[in-house]
Amino acid sequence: METGIVGLPAPRPENVRWIDEHGDERSPLTLAELGQGFCVLYFFQDWCAGCHAQGFPTFVTLAKELRDKGVGFAAIQTVFEGSDVNSFDRLRENQRRYRLCVPFGHAAAEPNSTDTVPAVMKAYRSGGTPWFVVIAPDGRVVYDGFELDAESFIQKLEPPGA
Repeated sequence: METGIVGLPAPRPENVRWIDEHGDERSPLTLAELGQGFCVLYFFQDWCAGCHAQGFPTFVTLAKELRDKGVGFAAIQTVFEGSDVNSFDRLRENQRRYRLCVPFGHAAAEPNSTDTVPAVMKAYRSGGTPWFVVIAPDGRVVYDGFELDAESFIQKLEPPGA
């Protein structure tokens, strides 16, 4: 299966159950609610060692450096295995653990379906977790992959001479 949708319009995150930046359950989130600038989506699973060792540290760095510069952020737990461990209640725990004041979502496969891949993973053609998606202000996906170099990305968004 081909991964990533770089160059294509970013799909709406569908069939995702959300909490807001304070941990309260909220209505579905639209990409427009993340802001008019660049947006970074981070797909993870609670039990994924790489998500905690590499993905979350990258996501935290990006959020810390760029949130006040108009970049929007959201983390989505994409449950394609281990649904008993990668549960909705783990969202707030990870939000607190990493001190992230951003929306967190929980995306699982449709109940009673033989397909174990959540709709949001299919829409973005993610290859698993950790997975990063960067959406440009024009709504097109400009990055869609496993590793995102935080320092390079931050430098690319810095205005010249900053």
